[in-house]
Amino acid sequence: MRSIRIERDMMQHALVKSFAPPVRLDHDGRSEKPVIDARNIAVDFKVEHGMIEAVKDISFQLYRGETIAIVGESGSGKSVTARTVMGLLSKRAVVSPKSTVEYNGANILKFSERARRKLRGDRISMIFQEPMSSLNPIYTIGSQIVEAIRVHRKMSRRQAEARALELLQQVQIPEPQARLKQYPHQLSGGQRQRVMIAMALANDPDVLIADEPTTALDVTVQAQILNLIRNLQKKLRMAVILITHDLTVVRQFSDYVYVMQHGEMREHNVTERLFANPQHPYTCHLLASEPCGQANPLPQGADVILEAKDVRVSFMLRHGTFMRPDLRELVAVDSLSLTLRRHETLGLVGESGSGKTTFGEALLRLNTTDSGEIYFDGQPIQGCSRSQMRPLRSRMQVVFQDPFSSLNPRMTIGQIIEEGLVVNRIGATRNDRIERVREALISAGMPGDILSRFPHEFSGGQRQRIAIARAVALEPEFIVLDEPTSALDLSVQAQIIELLRKLQRERGLSYIFISHDLKVVRALCHRVIVMQHGKIVEEGPVDEVLSHPKTAYTERLVKAAFEVA
Repeated sequence: MRSIRIERDMMQHALVKSFAPPVRLDHDGRSEKPVIDARNIAVDFKVEHGMIEAVKDISFQLYRGETIAIVGESGSGKSVTARTVMGLLSKRAVVSPKSTVEYNGANILKFSERARRKLRGDRISMIFQEPMSSLNPIYTIGSQIVEAIRVHRKMSRRQAEARALELLQQVQIPEPQARLKQYPHQLSGGQRQRVMIAMALANDPDVLIADEPTTALDVTVQAQILNLIRNLQKKLRMAVILITHDLTVVRQFSDYVYVMQHGEMREHNVTERLFANPQHPYTCHLLASEPCGQANPLPQGADVILEAKDVRVSFMLRHGTFMRPDLRELVAVDSLSLTLRRHETLGLVGESGSGKTTFGEALLRLNTTDSGEIYFDGQPIQGCSRSQMRPLRSRMQVVFQDPFSSLNPRMTIGQIIEEGLVVNRIGATRNDRIERVREALISAGMPGDILSRFPHEFSGGQRQRIAIARAVALEPEFIVLDEPTSALDLSVQAQIIELLRKLQRERGLSYIFISHDLKVVRALCHRVIVMQHGKIVEEGPVDEVLSHPKTAYTERLVKAAFEVA
């Protein structure tokens, strides 16, 4: 057995050497030096029972004016590699003394913390994967962008505010003047991501590290944002490191591709060559992954578990000045109705800011509705108090879009998942509860021995699976899934889709699936509702709506999702 393992490791090492040498394959054809030359990056993390090798001997080069893409499954070490360049690793991280990251010829890993801070956000900037955890919840959007500008530029506050407004206009946020005075929680996930992009571009950096920059964005806005980055890249000769699991984006926008798995570099090549002729078996597997299949057959005569009639939710947006405020009403959900049956998956799709998440939260009574009626299992819940809703909470669950902000950073994974069991008095003993926690983690594709670890020790995709495990552990009847696969790479997306189908078959679950990824919606949903500006513009069976859209808006969404080369 040991000899087989040694032989397998030797073969893997030989594959890495042949497909992923330390220097780029197009190195000989370049006369200039790379703006970033990273060699032998290795990062370990201290954990309770020893050390975990997160990144092992990674090398890459980045030249001015180009985009390199780093792709791979969730947990492959992509973000850790980027954070090493930025100097943003946690205290538990140990970087190998052999590692070097040269920026314009100087090894920035040897810089003092003060010198690194001066570099960060100015010459090297980063767009983070989870915007809610990167934006300060107690400061307005405008003040945070202004701070990012004035830390590195000698500008008056008025000039910085004008620049902040210009940046929000560049990233196409609706009503940018009003957004400057809003707080992060008042924006949708996609709008928060655009704010993060605006902050990263504020000082016209030499190097932009984009960690899943379009994860929270719908397909139409995704192309606009990537084109914006590309236009700025041409104008400023900015170099971009694009970390993503979206292979369509990689093929369209990158010049060179690095493929990572289990913290190691498997293969790298010029984008066209890598897609046309992948060499490593893992690269072949990655390129072949795509959401497929269809929803479980819906049982005849299934009962209605959730019904909504004329639900309306509005917010007041602040315009004008502090002395002369001008409050205007924003109708996020405009008198919407829906019916959901047991065993059914209903998709809610639409562009960022269309009201999908607000509608989903209203159905769970997680926000205040202006009017309308909501029935769960035949029981009216729109007027229920918090105490009256508590007995129903274990039966209705939610998986949020941003897993990091919904997982308590001070609690271990075991405590986070067990908390719901304790509150709802599920499980006879603590041992029984711990066993349920392990089963939920395993069913969500995570190992059962991670109970003592904390959320920050996992990748974005792994945190999303933990969030799904937390919801499943309570054995609910109905789950609102808010972009549950947006942070996951294609191969893990397929696992989560199959997991959700399996749980639906075994437990009779009903889902409301909120997403901008129409490929996943087609693979998982029975029916779909298309939303725009808080209204329903089209609804029906998923195949009918996606194959024969009746409105120009739906047709535009479908075209962006399925017809992009």
